[in-house]
Amino acid sequence: MIHDVFMPALSSTMTEGKIVSWEKSPGDKVEKGETVVVVESDKADMDVESFHEGYLATITVPAGETAAVGAVIALVAETEAEIATAKQQAAQQSQPVAVGAAQATAPPAPELLEAASEAAQETSSRRNGRMIVSPRARKLAKELKVDLSILKGSGPHGRIVAHDVESAVGKVSSPVEPIVSSPQKTIAAPPTAPALQPPAAATVTLGEVVPFNTLQKAVIQNMVASLQAPVFRVSYTITTDELDKLYKKIKPKGVTMTALLAKAVAVSLQKHPLLNACYTEQGINYRRGINVAVAVAMEGGGLITPVLQNADQIDIYSLSRRWQDLVARSRSKQLQPEEYSTGTFTLSNLGMFGVDSFDAILPPGQGSILAIGASRTQIVATADGMMALRRQMQVNITCDHRMIYGAEAAAFLQDLAKLIETEAHSLTL
Repeated sequence: MIHDVFMPALSSTMTEGKIVSWEKSPGDKVEKGETVVVVESDKADMDVESFHEGYLATITVPAGETAAVGAVIALVAETEAEIATAKQQAAQQSQPVAVGAAQATAPPAPELLEAASEAAQETSSRRNGRMIVSPRARKLAKELKVDLSILKGSGPHGRIVAHDVESAVGKVSSPVEPIVSSPQKTIAAPPTAPALQPPAAATVTLGEVVPFNTLQKAVIQNMVASLQAPVFRVSYTITTDELDKLYKKIKPKGVTMTALLAKAVAVSLQKHPLLNACYTEQGINYRRGINVAVAVAMEGGGLITPVLQNADQIDIYSLSRRWQDLVARSRSKQLQPEEYSTGTFTLSNLGMFGVDSFDAILPPGQGSILAIGASRTQIVATADGMMALRRQMQVNITCDHRMIYGAEAAAFLQDLAKLIETEAHSLTL
């Protein structure tokens, strides 16, 4: 029997994927559950396993090319005798595979795509008793002569990824991430150390047209989809002196300002479930959990939003450790889809650039996003009519006007300001 290998749906928003590399060549023996191909989805590289035992008969989408979700990318024959038949079948197939060609045939049943996605996400968890290494890390280790047995994996389920191999030989480039892992960077950062960093400068030739990569295409699609929602914006000035004092106190314990802001937002959302909800054609979807997504720029362009799931229920120290892990794995494109696509409320922070205020675009599937500006020392009038110096930052919230109105957004910002200005200490409880 001959089996199709489909381009899996690795996330709910994925419509196409790029073949990063084939781990098997035509004619190679394939075991059930063995990785045969590495696929680049919109925001991660994922191993895709074979559901069948047999031989990789033919590859219809070579490495470097892109295929639509559900398209056939290879054929697996159960016996060597069937390899020739499989090749003939591939040659006779009329439907194109590559994206941008003529319209492909209907994708496989949803349950097959879901199973493929689950298999890709669980690649590393089912290899009990074996060292878990991504194909790219194994290839890099061979080139750099690194002993994999001495490495500790930073990927999902302890998996060794390319970043671990590079770290072992000191070839890691300057990280593009929030100020979360380096003590030196933390000390030098302003109190509102943001999660958004500029991407690394790319070498381009002036006048040339550089095609969008998969991640950039996904961002473009999301931004275009966002234009369908009618939105409004509300601004609020928050005094950060108490938050700054708390941050200075607990920073040596590994707490980041990003985690503090995410925690403050999550706690405030407990009182305002509408701001954590989203619009659907059937009505307002009130989410069960408060999952705070934080925008992070990626190397080479594009944006990803790692998600701090149930941020209101986790203590600030665990939340900071979780954020550091998410950012580290986002750099090596090792986040699982549920770790960047399940946000219910988003934070975007451009304060590190000295930006006083800005408006953020509402992400698809969410009701609100909060834009955070820089915290600056200001001269303000106190309640007793005196003048004083206070550190203040301006936040702008963008909301879906189909379900949220101005008074509700203002009430949320008022409670957030109260928490940051007078009850910041409660964030450590």
